[in-house]
Amino acid sequence: MRALRISLVLFIVLGGLFVLADRVAVGFAEDEAAGRIKSTEGLADTPDVSIGGFPFLTQVVAGELDDVKIGIKDYEAPTGGTGSAAGTIRIDDLDAEMHGVSFSGDYSSATAGSATGTASISYAELLKAANSEPKEIGFGFSARVTGLSDGGNGKIKVAVAVTPPGTKSSQTISVLSSVAVSGDTVKVHADSLPTLAVKLAEGRIRSITDFQQKIEQLPGGVKLDKVEAAPDGVEISVKGSDVRLVG
Repeated sequence: MRALRISLVLFIVLGGLFVLADRVAVGFAEDEAAGRIKSTEGLADTPDVSIGGFPFLTQVVAGELDDVKIGIKDYEAPTGGTGSAAGTIRIDDLDAEMHGVSFSGDYSSATAGSATGTASISYAELLKAANSEPKEIGFGFSARVTGLSDGGNGKIKVAVAVTPPGTKSSQTISVLSSVAVSGDTVKVHADSLPTLAVKLAEGRIRSITDFQQKIEQLPGGVKLDKVEAAPDGVEISVKGSDVRLVG
């Protein structure tokens, strides 16, 4: 009986030591991976990396991690163009969950079999893609987009300032718009056009109300999937396969 008790105590102690060693190892791996991702993606700040699954050490032996979560704040995504036309758009929060992550022994390379995640862009940031400078739309009328906000039911409310001919005072009208993803581009399209004092060509009005924002080179090569309006901005779903995390 005494031998059984001793064996039980030893089992508990060894088990505790294994768990401790496993947690120390996973903490080291998370820090190492975060540093590598920061360097690979050229990030200003170190991302949050969380490695799931237990025990971690058996996953290391197998050479593949079940689940890795990555969080990046204030990511500047390229918007296409070259030279003076090149620009970026700030993604406030980019969170991705990677599955089936294979890696090298020194963590110098890591690739996820699949990835899903979300990216959030504020309305103030998305507004930069809209026509915020006054533009002639016909018969002396000019218009520009002055603000974006949540329109409810998955719609974006687009505030448009319209200035009649011969005056400097403008009237602000609101347009409910749908938002969708097409390839690497987020597109905002007015569901219906505002009624003005005169009948203007639809194309001229849509040159103000409708706009789009290209988003390129997301970390690891993940792609835009879906987008919807949210209270503080747009929430974008991203996904990818054979996503390169490091190397």
